[in-house]
Amino acid sequence: MAEMVPTRLLILSDTHGKDFSPEDTPHQRADVALHCGDLTDGSKLEEFKTTIEMLKRVDAPLKLVIAGNHDFTMDIPAFEAKLAEAAPPLEPDLVAREYGTMGQARQLFEDARSEGIVFLDEGNHRFTLENGAMLTVYASPYTPALGAWGFQYDPNRGRQFDIEKHADIVMTHGPPKGIMDFTHGRERAGCPDLFTAVAQARPRIHCFGHIHEGWGAKVVTWKDSGMDKPSQFTSVDNESSPVIERLAALRLNVLDSEERAEAKRARLEQLSRNKCASTSHCAHDEYPLEAGKQTLFINASIMGHEDFVQRPWLVDIELPNLKLTTKQAVSR
Repeated sequence: MAEMVPTRLLILSDTHGKDFSPEDTPHQRADVALHCGDLTDGSKLEEFKTTIEMLKRVDAPLKLVIAGNHDFTMDIPAFEAKLAEAAPPLEPDLVAREYGTMGQARQLFEDARSEGIVFLDEGNHRFTLENGAMLTVYASPYTPALGAWGFQYDPNRGRQFDIEKHADIVMTHGPPKGIMDFTHGRERAGCPDLFTAVAQARPRIHCFGHIHEGWGAKVVTWKDSGMDKPSQFTSVDNESSPVIERLAALRLNVLDSEERAEAKRARLEQLSRNKCASTSHCAHDEYPLEAGKQTLFINASIMGHEDFVQRPWLVDIELPNLKLTTKQAVSR
């Protein structure tokens, strides 16, 4: 068995073109930072530039980024369709000044690769980290259509997510159906096809955003159901799937006891002080992740509708040691 390497991740999503103020900037070092999309609010060139400058200040040697539905200029067919539908037609010079030319937003990220910022297209990717760990990531910006945005598909037609079996991390813009995807209207807004793909692949971590009010973290323990079509009922062992944190549990409620209200205030103060929510899942921790049997789900939406800023997530996990894994493969 390969030796495992402790690895720290900084996970965030849905910054919508906003920058962290100096007092809110996460200061902890991470091995990898992941931004799960909605880099902008209106896909304007200046918003992309702001996000890139914010990512440059994040203390991590590798920063992985995907787009979200608000980043529609990166979805060239969607952007072209928006322009074609505009009435009256927009002046090309105005479009270029606000949104850039076709592909210009993407080029900004290509130019930032020297800063460790890597923009990911949909698919499976592999990275060798500075700490010696090997990291496999599946990325996808696509979400069920909620209007004329980017990277969206008809939910009635569905979508196939070709996640590599036992990938370390799945980073998508939207959540899977049934996991941290409740809207304010108490509707499940996640994607059933994504749930199916994740339940079959069983990554160590699935991180996302999109549904702002779903911010939080949960460990899911999978059942060995033997079913061809995974579902919440046949695939998830709910009794062994603890919620680490959820936004609803932090809201002060008139029905809270004094003790409960004080505990919530203390937790909010801790989040504000640390700049991050944190959770650790190494072998010595309370909830160690067992590869292939458990997945940590993180909704890392930063922009919310609460009276406090939702925080990025700092997550400690263990990944395979690349050198030992390579030696084992050669010895076979």
